[in-house]
Amino acid sequence: MRRERGFTLIELAIVLVIIGIIIGMVLKGQDLIQNARMKKLVNEVRKWEVALWTCFDRKGKFPGDSNNDGIIDSDPKGGSDSCWTNLAQAPTSNTVQLGSYTFYIYPGSDTSNRNVIAVCGDSNCGTVTGDETYADYLRNLDIAFDGEVSATAGVVRALSGGTANSGSGIITSATAATSGDWTSTTKGALYYFDRKP
Repeated sequence: MRRERGFTLIELAIVLVIIGIIIGMVLKGQDLIQNARMKKLVNEVRKWEVALWTCFDRKGKFPGDSNNDGIIDSDPKGGSDSCWTNLAQAPTSNTVQLGSYTFYIYPGSDTSNRNVIAVCGDSNCGTVTGDETYADYLRNLDIAFDGEVSATAGVVRALSGGTANSGSGIITSATAATSGDWTSTTKGALYYFDRKP
């Protein structure tokens, strides 16, 4: 009669090492995908900034500055200003889809009449997302533009309030948080692209 043999400890150890390597590669791949998504959000915000500054260079005012006071107060993509429609690389949508997460980007102004680009997790910028991953995206945006993490200092700050209108494509009366950090209770981010607050 033939004796049945099982796997030796060495064979089992080799299989476990191979499984560990595969799991490590999958996890690293997920990190790479997440980092690529975070970079995409930064690039989308930069597209908006470049388009706004390009129109400013061509026309002497920001698109959406309806009364020539230097403040964006109407939809930069609309109106009689042809600068935006003539830009080859101008953003055509206020939304950015990153996996299962959607971000809304609105140019506009804060309560002190400083131009901002708001990045929010919902279309009206007034709802707390309650999701730590949104906070990670906003934190990464802060690091990309400021070089450090601070929701209350630098040119990127946490959004505490404002009126965003997806129909008009702008945010008005935006306010920056004066305390706190990037958490799941953050409503969005304000990027002060033309002057530091």
